[in-house]
Amino acid sequence: MARTVHSCTECGHETAGWLGRCPGCGEWNTLVEQRVEPAAAGAGSVSRRTARAAKAVPLAEVQAPPLRRLESGIGELDRVLGGGLVPGSLVLLGGSPGIGKSTITASALGCLAAAGRSVLYVSGEESAVQVRLRAERLGEDALRVPIVAETDLEVVEATLEAETPDVCVVDSVQTLHAGELTGAAGSVGQVREVAGRLARIAKRRGVAIVLVGHVTKDGALAGPRVLEHLVDCVLQFEGERERTYRTLRALKNRFGSTNEVGVFEMREHGLVEVADPSARFVDEASRAPGSVVLCAMEGSRPLLVEVQALVAQSMLDAPRRVANGVDRNRLALVLAVLARHAGVSLGSCDVFVSVAGGVRVDEPGADLAVALALGSAARGVALGSDGRPLAAFGEVGLTGELRHVAHPDRRMAEAAKFGLEPVVAPDGRLRTLRAALAETLGAGAESTPRAA
Repeated sequence: MARTVHSCTECGHETAGWLGRCPGCGEWNTLVEQRVEPAAAGAGSVSRRTARAAKAVPLAEVQAPPLRRLESGIGELDRVLGGGLVPGSLVLLGGSPGIGKSTITASALGCLAAAGRSVLYVSGEESAVQVRLRAERLGEDALRVPIVAETDLEVVEATLEAETPDVCVVDSVQTLHAGELTGAAGSVGQVREVAGRLARIAKRRGVAIVLVGHVTKDGALAGPRVLEHLVDCVLQFEGERERTYRTLRALKNRFGSTNEVGVFEMREHGLVEVADPSARFVDEASRAPGSVVLCAMEGSRPLLVEVQALVAQSMLDAPRRVANGVDRNRLALVLAVLARHAGVSLGSCDVFVSVAGGVRVDEPGADLAVALALGSAARGVALGSDGRPLAAFGEVGLTGELRHVAHPDRRMAEAAKFGLEPVVAPDGRLRTLRAALAETLGAGAESTPRAA
């Protein structure tokens, strides 16, 4: 019969029961419960005597069958997955509460069911009635999805073995409970055990399983780090509940690229794909002082987003630095370079920078757009011409130089498609941030911020 022990994640020390502090290394809250299968008497020595050496095979001789994928029917989701779900794969989908995780998984299962695929929805957080009420707004296809409202892992395993669906969604992995462990559902030991046993079923039966996971207050996936290593693909659903736009990113993907991003818009009838997000963001650009269009790259897709900046005299001893959609550390770097190498000092001002639409940009190519937006906001001068906003991209170095970024031709072509020319970017003429500010703001680019 299997037994459970509590082992330390830091030093490996084992105890029979849970303790707040590990007796082995002295660390706090590192003991997690795990199941231990008893070994038969003498099994270890027998296995060492009877084990045969495995034959190594050159990779060139390994027969690799063609990888078939299950298209979800949602183009943006399939793009991020690398073309669709792979049979036997384990996908972890994380995101903040209310962001749309259950909506996109229910829509995907509905499309797969309409295409003749066998699907299963395992709900541990809501009853079947609650899921039906949400699925009614997604259309008739979503109502065809069979559902099991269950939190017992053994029951879910037996159902998967009996039904053997092509795709199964478990919402969420933190709600399932393994009876062999005494910890509560959602604890480190429980989540690790649940994910491990579901992974074995997925590989053995060829079932593509999507695990919906919770996130912490910092936005990271909840649960043990081993959970992310165990699965084949980790998807992160980002956005703000108050905004309509959502972005889907792949943080890990064994069957595709991790550079792709999908854009969705939340509407009354569920999530709708945004096939051309650049058109939406450019059309909504404010064309006011402090507004610059960034030519960003999200994987293989060029994306135009609006970067907005606000600069105001601060009444505080320590002025505020607020960044929404961009890295706060990159904002601090750009502010330091502006003050040291471009003559734009904002040390006594409150600075707010935001990427409109709730999109997050993490690439260094956003530096120049952020710097130009700050310079425009500080002087109160709108950038652009003929009623069109200014487009820019480029990395800013610590010595004030402009550095080239990847795929400049694709960025230029995307801006030209919407008539945003010329684009401010690193080239033979613009080599420094000071030159870029003088080019866009004109004379007096190095003046102090205008009083509010």
